[in-house]
Amino acid sequence: MIATTIALAVLVALLALGSLGTGPVKLSPVTVLDALFGGGSDVQQTIVREIRLPRAILGLAIGAILGLSGAALQGLLRNPLASPSLFGAPQSAAFGAVLMIALGWADVRSWALPVAGITMAFTSVFVLLSIAGRSAGLLLLILAGLAISSLAGAATSLVMNLSANPFAALEIAFWLLGSLEDRSFRHVTLALPFITAGAILLMSQRSAFRALSLGEETAQSLGVNVGRLRLLVIVGVALGVGGAVAVTGTIGFIGLIAPHLMRPLIGHDPTRLLVPSALTGSALLLAADIAVRIIPSTTDIKVGVLTSIIGVPFFLYLIVRERRALGGGVA
Repeated sequence: MIATTIALAVLVALLALGSLGTGPVKLSPVTVLDALFGGGSDVQQTIVREIRLPRAILGLAIGAILGLSGAALQGLLRNPLASPSLFGAPQSAAFGAVLMIALGWADVRSWALPVAGITMAFTSVFVLLSIAGRSAGLLLLILAGLAISSLAGAATSLVMNLSANPFAALEIAFWLLGSLEDRSFRHVTLALPFITAGAILLMSQRSAFRALSLGEETAQSLGVNVGRLRLLVIVGVALGVGGAVAVTGTIGFIGLIAPHLMRPLIGHDPTRLLVPSALTGSALLLAADIAVRIIPSTTDIKVGVLTSIIGVPFFLYLIVRERRALGGGVA
């Protein structure tokens, strides 16, 4: 596990370096490092430190929290198909941000956008807990989360449908595709504390995931408060993913894919999967963000579109694999 984690950390560092050097103005790794630490020309410093560095930091942090959230939820629900969108926080965060744009109170560079998104993510969690109750079973939590995410998606579509400003509707549509483009340090400053808080909450429960993998009754006999664990995981996901979605739009499937890529290397222990899944999430999002900048196209490809194109076939493959596994078990 240690060797795999170190290799992943090195890969993430190389991808971050590649992200800083990729764009309309291509820069070598040596030039990037020189500009990063105050060398090179003023133009190179501006490109690296003010334009590309916030994008790389957000890619690293958001990828990490998506991968970590996916591993935590799959450990909590003991279901390999679980993902951060399960409890409706990303959809609700997107609705809050879209509402701000449609009302003309904010654009994609405004502080009001992430504030509204994070507020709606919290609201969705509080509504979820109010409907299902703190001690609700997992099935009830999943059903409540599905209802909230469906409602948030419908509300987002309604806002776009009723928008009197066609330019606002177009801006909303592009924002919902998910992108790290044109993000600045003010987005980093606002999103990073929530992402960090969410990651700390999820990591603080890592020992409980191992006990929970043996079943709820066994975990309770080992001293794990399952109701409290569910609450902390849901709040952690809402904090991290809500803060992430609010500044980048919807970026899907990374939370689903990252843990699955690590299981053949790390094993099925949910505790051991958390950090490698976070690093894998960072690597996936940084790689996708580099890819959208080098794929030839007449318009900018949104990173959320690329992750969905890759993620949907992977999700279908997982469903087929689970069905075959169940069929084999029945036989």
